[in-house]
Amino acid sequence: MNNFFRGIIAAWGAKKLGGGCLSTIVIFIVIYVLLGKCGNDRAHAATLPLPVKVEAVK
Repeated sequence: MNNFFRGIIAAWGAKKLGGGCLSTIVIFIVIYVLLGKCGNDRAHAATLPLPVKVEAVK
């Protein structure tokens, strides 16, 4: 996810969920990190599965 949109979404969520100054900052960091973990992970998308040996049953 784009860092700009990640920050905007995290800021909006922290504003809605946060009660005070410190909790808003903590919630912002948590949402920002979680949004960074979801999305298209290019490292896993580029890997190929291991070849599997298939034997015919007689």
